[in-house]
Amino acid sequence: MLIKDWMATTILTVDANTSVMRATRTMKENNIRRLPVLSHGKLAGIITDRDLKDASPSSKTDMDLHEMYYLLSEMKVKDVMTGSPVCMKKDDTLEKAAVVMLREKISGLVVIDDNNNLVGLLSESDVLRGFIHATGIQDGAYQFVIDMPDAGGSVSRLVEILRQHNARILSILTSFNDAPPGFKRVSVRILPEQDIDALASEIAAISGYNIVSQSIDDLSNLPKK
Repeated sequence: MLIKDWMATTILTVDANTSVMRATRTMKENNIRRLPVLSHGKLAGIITDRDLKDASPSSKTDMDLHEMYYLLSEMKVKDVMTGSPVCMKKDDTLEKAAVVMLREKISGLVVIDDNNNLVGLLSESDVLRGFIHATGIQDGAYQFVIDMPDAGGSVSRLVEILRQHNARILSILTSFNDAPPGFKRVSVRILPEQDIDALASEIAAISGYNIVSQSIDDLSNLPKK
């Protein structure tokens, strides 16, 4: 999955000399959390809702309302922005972006092209959308989670069984940290065309294979905030 397929390309920006008050209003009116900052048409930084909150006078300050508004109208975006935003290229993978965001403890990053021009923004929500799409969970897929020997051909054998049962494979994910030593944990989502019980029995009969779980996710009554 590539960043360019999931990033937001309709981008609101703000000039470095824009007042903090105007930047705050722009974010609130458009329900966004970050704004790329431009100077003479070039990317100069990024400002987030957290930056604006930290720059705003505390409600416990002794300033009166007029003084507070004056301060915010005089304070410029360039005074509170992050001058070296985390940037990635549009042809980088979404998985790589997720690693960067997790390590840097950020919820979004700036996307540039090969000429360092701003071309998009990628948020944690965009990454989640891409992951959800890749797994196939929204397609009503049936999932098997299987521990199998960490050896060449283990996954190929599973795929062959699924093919024989005319199962349409939507995704295969492999991990090692949550599997016993010498094994790997494989999560496969499929759209089965035949008896799922017969398929499960055949998988379980393979020496060294252990079905950890099998289910279809019920998305009809998801928790809400």
